[in-house]
Amino acid sequence: MKVCYFTFGCKVNQYETELLRRDFESHGDITVSEPSEADLFVINTCTVTAESDRKLKKLIHRLKRENPSAIVALCGCYPQAYPKDAEALDGADIAVGTANKMKLRELVGKYVENRGRAVEISVEKPLYPADEAVFGYSGKTRAILKIQDGCDRFCSYCIIPYSRGRSRSKPLDAIEAEARRLVEAGHREIVAVGINLSDYGKGIGGDLADAVEAISRSGVERIRLGSLEADELGDGTVGRLAKYRALCPHFHLSLQSGCDKTLREMRRKYDKERYFTLVKRLRELFPACAITTDIMVGFPGETDGDFKESLEAVKQIAFADAHVFPYSPREGTLAAKRTDQVPQIIKDERAAIMAEAVKISRREYLLSLVRSTQEVLFEREKSPDFHQGHSANYAVVKVRSFTDTLFREIKSVRITAVDGDSLIGEIVQR
Repeated sequence: MKVCYFTFGCKVNQYETELLRRDFESHGDITVSEPSEADLFVINTCTVTAESDRKLKKLIHRLKRENPSAIVALCGCYPQAYPKDAEALDGADIAVGTANKMKLRELVGKYVENRGRAVEISVEKPLYPADEAVFGYSGKTRAILKIQDGCDRFCSYCIIPYSRGRSRSKPLDAIEAEARRLVEAGHREIVAVGINLSDYGKGIGGDLADAVEAISRSGVERIRLGSLEADELGDGTVGRLAKYRALCPHFHLSLQSGCDKTLREMRRKYDKERYFTLVKRLRELFPACAITTDIMVGFPGETDGDFKESLEAVKQIAFADAHVFPYSPREGTLAAKRTDQVPQIIKDERAAIMAEAVKISRREYLLSLVRSTQEVLFEREKSPDFHQGHSANYAVVKVRSFTDTLFREIKSVRITAVDGDSLIGEIVQR
């Protein structure tokens, strides 16, 4: 069977798509990139926002129109969070949740046998599966390593605890073994990810620094962390993280809002002071580090004054970059039940204002790197004009192309200029 994969959402989903791909290919199925060639479409879903759901439905309709004979299989967060909607979704032949996604190939076999719609969605298991591992990503420089799943936070706007289950962590020996295999496959950077990465260690002991140490024992040259929660990064953990030279000075520290009132109503577990203190500490221990974040605008009840408070906090922090997005009601959450929803036109206006503030701070951060020397991991195999990669602090860097490829090579680059959202530099000969 020829299988074409689509992945929505976060890096955890990207990791899990690779798990599915490996399972199908190990049983003789072939991966294809052209939808017209596929016998089966595997769509790994995200349901963080209503926009994710809209894009999913649009994709299903397009695929069914272009290739009506192919099977459409949904897996992941959307079916798990909204099983009835997934089962009723027009065009979806198979639906499986996050708890039993690795049964997808089995369900496809049953569907082929009897051509009856197959749906299997159950409650998430409490333990981390011991055999879950990816040992390489073809054509990729960075390798994603999922070390944690689930979330116990239950923020008032978020459906994820219902789609991912409770927090659980991958054992340290399994992390180290998987990291070693990724290094053997040629990857020079490993990105540790989780649904609530900062919560690593719950149920098995230890913390995020222990996980980083386990990855570092693989000999990988770079370790990058996924999204982090401010209240779960204690000073002791941060201090230990600073000891690992392979750890990239890039921290995606979820903010959501810079207004304390809004943070309380979101049921976030920190305030501005706690967030500011952590940012200051990270900048002390990791000079020139990039602090990136997510910023929500238009949360129910957010007044003009609340928004201005959040905007001023964002300006004060001076993020290297941020994902700005308007609040999206998710059925089943506390915030969706509120009667003081902010009109969409106001949410869009606030998102534009916030995005402009982030654009300014991003440019200032990039300008601060001019005349510095950055270690750049190059990603593109070939380019007629330039080679492109990312610095350790996750800035895009371009250098003039004089060789066929620098793919997966790390080079010292002196930064000479800023070009839009990228840095321009020259390789330093050593």
